[in-house]
Order: sequence, then structure tokens, then C-alpha cells
Amino acid sequence: MRTSWALALVAVLAACGAGKEDDEPQQQPQGSGPAPTRTEAARFLAQATYGPTEASINALAQSNYSTWLNAQFNLTQLPHRSHVARRGDDLAANMQTVSQTQFRESYWAQALTGQDQLRQRAAFALSQIFVISFVDGNLANQTRGVTAYYDMLAEKSFGNFRDLLESVSLHPMMGTYLTSLRNQKEDVASGRVADENYAREIMQLFTIGLYELNNDGTYRGGTPTETYTHDDIKGLAKVFTGFSWYAGPNLADRTNSRFFGGNAQAERDFRPMQAYNQYHSISEKRFLGTVIPASGTANADADLRTALDTLFNHRNVGPFIGNLLIQRMVTSNPSPAYVGRVAAAFNNNGQGVRGDMKAVFRAILLDPEARTYDASSTRYGKVREPVLRLSHFLRAFKVRSTSGDFTGLDNTDNTTNNLGQSALRSPTVFNFFRPGFAPPNSAAAEAGLVSPELQLANEVSVAGYLNYLRSNWLTVNAGRDLQLDFSAELALADNPGALVDRLNLLLMSGQMSSALRTQVIDGITGRAIPTTNQTNIDAAKRDRVFIGILLTMASPDYMIQK
Repeated sequence: MRTSWALALVAVLAACGAGKEDDEPQQQPQGSGPAPTRTEAARFLAQATYGPTEASINALAQSNYSTWLNAQFNLTQLPHRSHVARRGDDLAANMQTVSQTQFRESYWAQALTGQDQLRQRAAFALSQIFVISFVDGNLANQTRGVTAYYDMLAEKSFGNFRDLLESVSLHPMMGTYLTSLRNQKEDVASGRVADENYAREIMQLFTIGLYELNNDGTYRGGTPTETYTHDDIKGLAKVFTGFSWYAGPNLADRTNSRFFGGNAQAERDFRPMQAYNQYHSISEKRFLGTVIPASGTANADADLRTALDTLFNHRNVGPFIGNLLIQRMVTSNPSPAYVGRVAAAFNNNGQGVRGDMKAVFRAILLDPEARTYDASSTRYGKVREPVLRLSHFLRAFKVRSTSGDFTGLDNTDNTTNNLGQSALRSPTVFNFFRPGFAPPNSAAAEAGLVSPELQLANEVSVAGYLNYLRSNWLTVNAGRDLQLDFSAELALADNPGALVDRLNLLLMSGQMSSALRTQVIDGITGRAIPTTNQTNIDAAKRDRVFIGILLTMASPDYMIQK
């Protein structure tokens, strides 16, 4: 059964991902106007949050998308670092120290119960573009610093992309991860050259990508033309020399010892890196058509501003970043028209401002391609990644933490008996999956489509997901910190059709096919409810609810978010 299910998953999902055909006329984004239906609201929330709940569906169905977005943009952020600090005090009393576990407690608490759901999803999406990872040995024990990095992504997610790019570039955890921290100027005598790691990745992954793009994301000139050369990398690498740990407010604080990590300032793991000009290159720096002349006096901050301004204003940034964010939230293969509309919002928010992230997220979520559901399309949608499947499930069934600390949802990396994915634990800087991944020898690959999340899918991970769901959550465990509320579903256990219709709304935004609905109803009905002994009656009703949920969430129809 596991093998056949996995093969069915790969076969059905391989064709997922595209938007509408490229030659369709452009339409204006939908925003204000009439309230959405409950199924439309559920579908929107599946894209914009960690998963719809009955309460959030009902609230949106009495409002409209634009009003919801405005409210989300104005909600106050709760820093994860506050939780880590509090838990650190608790642990210190028992001679223990904080670890990655405390970050994940706060991450899940906010993902599952936070009111600022759009910020939460935006931060997660950005963390898969501007990647750092606890998996890296240099960051494994930097809990406070990595937590602060994630807080920074959340803080900047509704600001301007230029500010986000600078905050990423100067964060000491990014400096540690991509080795720009303590990067020294070139030295001919010793043969030392500037470290090129961050210079390469800020172009390839964070701003402009590998190839020159039109505003709609298609190749300029119709064929791939590289955006940068190795000479560009070398020139830009010199810009990122001379930055190291935060030392303090005064230039005198920036000693040689602190540059190399000694005499640590207490807040250096989350304060922005500072320029130590004695280690910054003063030679000419050429990159992407920009030239910073050689100078007798080093000015690392000024050179950085020039470099980031050059990258920020590159014509590729709008379509490149826009496409990545569309993939993370809506569909794997957006049409050029969709990418073009999002890129246009990036280039100009309507008030002459470039890089307004609120305008970008609004354009992504309100675009006609995002808001139009075509049940017959085999090209539209995205595979739900494991973390979002779990959050969707837990939110749908009103998860609560008895301790208030959301313990018990720690590392979920293991593919055999877990999700195969955890926030901020990407195996490489290229995220858990590549944006251009297509399963080899698949219908998607043959059609020229990509399905990034399927890079995580194999027979082991598919079975591991289902076993994890069944053994950890579709069971009764009064001792577990996280408890679920199935009362509304249990009340429908003797009416399989009504139960499945509820699951269809909460888990599938009303998109369950008639064939799947029949199969799930048959599975539920197969568990008979006895007529005597209340304990046995309650157990049978509970089994019916769990069967319905498992069959729904195991289906390829559920696995594709459309």
C-alpha cells in the first residue's frame, strides 16, 4: 500500500504547478469588493496563512481580501527572541542552556496560534530564500542569533526590500553561514583573496538570479544569458571585506581582537555586523557595470551602500524575487503575465516606491491567477510542503498547548517517521528544494514544468509523513503537551457525508472531487458504530473522525494546493 500510494502521489503531483496560459489577457488585481464565499475564503487562507481555521474562514467570509490584508499588515510582531530569553531563564535555574528546541517552541506557537498569520507565512517564505540553517555546525549552538535572524525576516517582511537586503547582509548569522564575517581584504604578498561566498550567493539566490530576465520572468532575448561573471563575483567580494562582529557604538570599540572574535560584546550575536575599515579593501571594485574607484582611505559602509543599491535597482530583482514568493505561497509555475504583474508592483507600488514588500504580497495574493480556481487544470497549484501540511492540520483542529510553551514539536527532519523538514534546518543554502526542480522522467518535466516540493518526496518520506500523522496526532494521548479539539467532527461521526463536507472545507477549501468524497465516506462508513456500551460508541466515533482525516490528508488531491 505504501508503494502504490507513493507512486500515485508522484504520478498525480508531477503535473502540478502552472498558472494560466501565457497568452491570456492581463487582468487587474482583485481586492476590495464583495465578501468571498467560505470556500473562497478557505482557499485564500491556505495561501496566505499557516492554514485556515473555522473561525478565520468565517471572519474572512464576512469581510474581503483587501480589508484582511490591511489588518494583517498592521498587526504587531511578537519577537521569538522574547520566548527564547524567558525559556533561557527557566533553563538556567536547572543548570541548562537554551537550544534550537526553544526557537522551535516559539516558531510553532506563533505559526499555529499567532494572529499575524500573513507575517508568519511571509517570514517562512523569506527564510527559504535568504537561507541560514541550524544544520550548519557554526550555527547549531547559536540559538539566540539564529532566532534574531528569523525575527529580522519577520520585521522586514512588510518593509522595503532594500532594507531587508541590507539587514540580511549585515546579520552576523548570515555572515557566519556564508563566511562574510571576518572577510579580509586581499593581500598580494600572502596570496590571500577576498572570500567570494556571500558575493556569489547574494546575486545568485537573493537578488538577480543566474540569467537576465524580462519583467515577466522570461529570458531576455529568448535564451539564457548569464547575469554575472566570475569577475563580477571577485569585484563584489571586495565590497564584503572588513565586516565583523558588533563591537559597540564607538569606533574605538572595533579592535583587532574583536574583528577576529575576541573580547566578545554581549549582544554581538544579533546586532548588525560593523565595518572594521583596517580590513576593508581599498582597491578598485567592478561588478555589474558599477565601478567603485580605488581609494587611499577605506570606507566599507559607503562601498556596501553602493553595492546594495546596484543590486536592488537591477531589473531582475522584481521578477526573480516575485517568482520565488509566488512559488512559496500560490503556484509553482506562474504564468509570465502573473510574474509581470507582481514584478510591476515591486518596481512601483503605485506611489513611485520601488521594493515595497506590502505591495508585492498584495499583488501575489490578489492576482486573478491566485484568486481563480480551475478544477480542471492540471498545470496550476503547488505541492504542500511537509511543515505546512502539519500546521494546516493542527490549526484546523484547534491545537492548544497545556504548558503554553508548545513543547513536543521539536526537530521534525527525519523522513522515516517524521516530516523530513523543519524550519531553519535546510540542508544547504539552496533551501530544502530547488525552485527549478522537476521530478526526472515525469509528466511535469516533459511539459517543462517545475514542482520544487517534490524534491522532498519519495516512498520513504511519503510513508513517514502518514505514519507520523497517524501515530503522533490521530491518537488519544492525554499526556501530550499539544492537544487537539475534534468535538465538532465527533458530533458528525454518525453522518459521514456531513463529516466529509466539513473536512473538505477545512482541509481542501471545498475542492474535494466527487470520487475522493465517495472513497472517504466509504472508509468512514466501514467503521461501524455499536448501539450499546458508550465507551465503545465513543471509540468508534473517534475512529471515524481519524479515518476521515487520514484518508483526506493522504490523498494526492489534498497534497496539491490549488
